[in-house]
Formats: sequence, structure tokens, C-alpha cells
Amino acid sequence: MLRIGVNALYLIPGGVGGTEIYLRNLLNALAEIDSVNQYIVFTNRETGADLVPKQPNFECAPQPVRASFRPARILWEQVALPRAAARQRIDVLFNPGFTGPAICPCPQVTVFHDLQHKRHPEYFRWFDLPFWNLLLWISARRSRGLIAVSESTRHDLKRYYGVEAEVIHHGVERQFFEIAGMREPGDYLLCASTSHPHKNLDRLLRVHASMPDAPPLVITGVRGFAAKEVEQLAGKHVRILGWIPRRELYELFRCARGFIYPSMFEGFGMPLSEAMAAGVPVACSDIPPLREVGGSTVHYFDPASDSAIREALTMLATGAIPADQAQRRAADFSWEKCARATLDYLSRSSS
Repeated sequence: MLRIGVNALYLIPGGVGGTEIYLRNLLNALAEIDSVNQYIVFTNRETGADLVPKQPNFECAPQPVRASFRPARILWEQVALPRAAARQRIDVLFNPGFTGPAICPCPQVTVFHDLQHKRHPEYFRWFDLPFWNLLLWISARRSRGLIAVSESTRHDLKRYYGVEAEVIHHGVERQFFEIAGMREPGDYLLCASTSHPHKNLDRLLRVHASMPDAPPLVITGVRGFAAKEVEQLAGKHVRILGWIPRRELYELFRCARGFIYPSMFEGFGMPLSEAMAAGVPVACSDIPPLREVGGSTVHYFDPASDSAIREALTMLATGAIPADQAQRRAADFSWEKCARATLDYLSRSSS
């Protein structure tokens, strides 16, 4: 039996996007497949009690620090978390949000969702970038094991840090597959995306505004660094909903006519796999991580081309993109599969 520590200090509910969805679903899937090992989840002041599964082998270890005050969270992670791990007699510390302590009393496994700070440093605020560079370098160098969520991220880890990683894809919630059988397509197109600069929402909105006959567009996701610009560009046929509860998101997917994802950079592309599973016709950027998820089952376009985005919007509006093959491919991504691979890797890395 292992005592597995889970470093959830980074999690701000409704504030960190896909990494929150990843951790919540992974913990629930681990609880379903593993009743033997003990899980101690180190949480912050903002994390709700619902993060930690109710199974008896899961324990919440709250820490008196707020993730929203990043300097304090980073300091706590570096200084106090190793002490807490020692007190809890942790065998392996799992860091699902990029960073972990530089010095730890036990082996660490850290998840890299992407290496955007290396591939596209221009998307980062100048005062954030040095910390991303330092803390992720520490994680890459001090962790016994690294998990990359895609082959693209694995290649980036090798390229920038000279380290190997285990590729374990994200999963898809069962509810999205259930949605596929209850579809009632409406008149709108959906884009589920954080409003960071690399998500390319500004170009999407400008193209959409130039098409008087385009269906309404609904955008949902965490307000990012480009939120103000995106909101200013939104016309009367665009609804920006921000971060919403999952049950509301399921309903948006159920009734969407199509799904468009114009991102310039991704580590995996979780919204893409969700749309595929829900049976929603998909058009997305032609970039390697999204190719890895969608294969040959979705429509790809050049995210830097207005005309290509315009064509994609038109194809979605007219029903020219089928969804059946994409839904079958989405079945390859499950949280149970992710959990089993993660648990196996944690076990191998603990000794």
C-alpha cells in the first residue's frame, strides 16, 4: 500500500480552467478503481470540500494558504508542503498542476499540461514569465517522474529540458457521451475556451462579425488575460458566459449546432474531446496537439487565416461537418484509462 500525496495547492475553483477539470475527474476516477492505496490531498483555503472523494482511503489535508495570492502559495509549496508530506509519511507526491517543491522527502511525479512558457513566451506577462521559467525548470529537474498529456508536450519536455516523460492523455466525462444521445441542435455555435491571447478569440470574433448570416456564437470559459479585448469585440450575436457550472456546460453542448476551437497553441485540447464525445460537429485549429486528439474525424483550419475560419463557420452553420466518427474516436479518452495509467506510473516512480 502506498501513501500518495496530491498537491492541490494551485487549484482555485473556477479560476484555473482545464487543470481543475483534470484534477477533479482524475481523483474521482482513482476513487473508483483504487480502494487500497491511501490518498492525502493537500488543499488550500479556496478549495471546496467536494474536491476530495468520500471514499475512506481519501483524506483531505487542508493548508492555511490562499492560491489566489500566488507568492504565498508558491512559498508554502516550497517550504511547508515538504514538511507536511514528511508528517504524513507520503511515499510519492503527485503534482498535477505543473509545480512542486524543489526539495521533498519523497519522490515526486509532476504533470506538464503544456510548455507554453517556452513555446510562446509572448503570451505571458513580463512579471509572470521568470517565475514560470524557474518553477517549471525545478519541476522538470527535481521530479522523479514526469507526465505529459500529449506527445506534443512530451517532445517539448525533451526539447527544452532534456527529460523524458510518460504520455497519459486526459479523459472525457461520461456525461458528454450521454449528451450525444439527447442532442437537440439549436441555432448557435459554441466555443469553450479561456480568454487568454493564444486562444485566438479576437480573430474568431472579428471574422464572425464580418458574416451577417453567421449563427450566434456562445463563448464560455475562465476570463483570461485577453478578456477585456474579447468582451469589447463581442457583438450583439455573441454571448460570453465566463466559467459556468458543469451541468450548464453539458446543456450548451447538447444544444449547440457546432463547436469551433481556434486556439493557436494547446497542450492537449480538452474541449475538443468533449465536443467530439457529445456528438457535436467540430472545426478546430490545425495544430499538432489537436491533430493528436481529433485524428481524421474533425475539420481543421489554419487559425491564422481569416478566410479559413470563415469557411469553418460556414461549414458548421450548414451542417457540412459530420460528427459520428469523431464521437467514436473520443471513446479512446476516458478518465478511468487516465487514472489507471497514472496510478501505475505513480507506483513505478515511488520506489
